[in-house]
Amino acid sequence: MRIPLSSPDIQEADIAAVLDVLRQSRLSMGPRQDEFERAVAEYVGVPFGIAVNSGTSGLHLAIRALGIGAGDEVILPSFSFIAPANAICYERATPVFVEIEPTTLTLDPACVERAITPRTRAILAVHTFGCPADLAALSSIARRHNLFLIEDACEALGAEFDGCRVGGIGDVGVFAFYPNKQITTGEGGMVITRDAALAKRMKSLRNQGRSETKDWLQHAEVGFSYRLPEMNCALGMEQMKRIDAVLACREKIARIYESKLRQNSDLRLLPIDQPGRRVSWFTYPIRLGERFTRQDRDRIITDMARAGIECGRYFAPIHLQPAYSDAHRSQDLSKSDFLMTEACADRSIALPLFHQITEQQIDEVCCQLSEFIQRPAARAAAS
Repeated sequence: MRIPLSSPDIQEADIAAVLDVLRQSRLSMGPRQDEFERAVAEYVGVPFGIAVNSGTSGLHLAIRALGIGAGDEVILPSFSFIAPANAICYERATPVFVEIEPTTLTLDPACVERAITPRTRAILAVHTFGCPADLAALSSIARRHNLFLIEDACEALGAEFDGCRVGGIGDVGVFAFYPNKQITTGEGGMVITRDAALAKRMKSLRNQGRSETKDWLQHAEVGFSYRLPEMNCALGMEQMKRIDAVLACREKIARIYESKLRQNSDLRLLPIDQPGRRVSWFTYPIRLGERFTRQDRDRIITDMARAGIECGRYFAPIHLQPAYSDAHRSQDLSKSDFLMTEACADRSIALPLFHQITEQQIDEVCCQLSEFIQRPAARAAAS
């Protein structure tokens, strides 16, 4: 693709930091990990960070460490990447899918409240596309019903709600650093929490459940191999040094997109300036208007690809995924329960957003998009 959907920002300082680790004898569980954990935790404003090999692993550790298991229910949005639902299922708990708000595309608190049962143990809020969920309402619901609040902030490093950075508001927050994220460690993630006991247990669980003794072969419980190597931590630490510049750059790109697309009546844009919220732009999502179909959306993405512009299809509703067909039936879901979720899934397109994209490239993306939008619309009008 001439214009990719995403591209990691790797600079010479990043390469040098990784090479420096490779010249040392400690390639795992060393000083770079400690440094990276402190940097992310301090940035978010919490005392504890636990580096892991992926955001999915972080979500799994959170579910396990909170004691959520068989017979328990966790409420989450269906309009999301599949990882949080999978993490719930790893512990044989039940994901309970609910509807999203039309503006932020995150959990609708009213729907969360209605979904609570005696088996509910947690709310898992996903900050989709880097847009914070309504953490004030969700925190209030969690307190009143004695539930855990888990923040899936894998797409939202640096996003803020009421002046606080997301990930540090709930009981546990999880970030991811895949190459398409705001910063990258290649593969990797981070769990953060204010709870010392919870942090201690998750550190043990990520390292095969090892106890704190010096004996490498002494294990306190069944755990996992979720460690993040020193090379990845060194890369993440260097990238964290420029996180403010990264977020400012991505917001600038989002504002350029908005200025070029806001007059197009066929598009619905995610608001940049939302009261009490700061979006951390993971990608630039747009939605086609109500007269467009999923087939129109897919045709536009194909046309853009033929023009050398990579776009993304975000997200396929989890409750309609083949892997979750049994959960769909057991929850007795109807289409009316997910009108917004399914409409967004059918008509959403993610446009290229990465640090090196130029305004000329953004111009090309917007011009081609506007041209290709008219093709399916014209056919629909003719029929």
